[in-house]
Amino acid sequence: MTIDVWMQHPTQRFFSHEMLDTLLRWTRQEAPLDEPPLAGTVASMDAGDVGFGLLSAWTAPYMPPLVSNDEVAGWVAEYPDRFAGLAAVNLNKPMEAVRELRHCVEDLGFKGLRVVPWLWEAPPTDRRYYPLYAACVDLGVPFCTQVGHTGPLRPSETGRPIPYIDQVALDFPELVIVGGHIGYPWTEEMIAVCRKHENVYIDTSAYSSKRIPPELVRYMKSKSGRSRVLFGTNYPMLTHEGALEDLDSLDLDTETADLYLEGNARRVFSL
Repeated sequence: MTIDVWMQHPTQRFFSHEMLDTLLRWTRQEAPLDEPPLAGTVASMDAGDVGFGLLSAWTAPYMPPLVSNDEVAGWVAEYPDRFAGLAAVNLNKPMEAVRELRHCVEDLGFKGLRVVPWLWEAPPTDRRYYPLYAACVDLGVPFCTQVGHTGPLRPSETGRPIPYIDQVALDFPELVIVGGHIGYPWTEEMIAVCRKHENVYIDTSAYSSKRIPPELVRYMKSKSGRSRVLFGTNYPMLTHEGALEDLDSLDLDTETADLYLEGNARRVFSL
């Protein structure tokens, strides 16, 4: 069964945020007039033969959540065999954020925390993250983040694997970190950080199979790398069927493909 480790069921609030203007233009989509039905997200998964997905909440500064943790919990309750949740919290209120993360994991069964650094204009070494890292270690869940350049019109510096992910992994060696969106154009930096730190992983969200950089494909095929790369889509920006098209072009052996599409996600997120 294929598992998507980075996807959203979008709300109108999410689609209407100006940050998505460039992404909608790139993907030739238009913001929907009504709330998108959850059945549409499930249908996308079915079309790509994706059996399970981690739905992300989205919190941005100085506004209501674009996708709330409670909304994600409701969708998971509606399709418990298809979804699990990833929490989002308010970095500007660190103790409130820690309490919300604990609630999401302990009471709602969420599988991790996701923070998108460019939304906050704060790299992962910002002091506001550090109580959350300690809470993730204590709760036994991964910290998921975005690495690489930004599609939206925001500065890309916060997505550099070195120094930011490297420093966090040094400060919290027990913390499991999943860097989504590959890390391009710093893909080699992200791979180097994975080689250096045993608890750092990469997910391929926002990239179709044919667009995965060759250096990452080589790493996926290596003895150490085959257990460190996870499949993701960034749906609805990329459909499940579109993300998996041309998977055969990666020329992965059966064991490596199984780890990439399912096994690594099960282990990292305790699914």
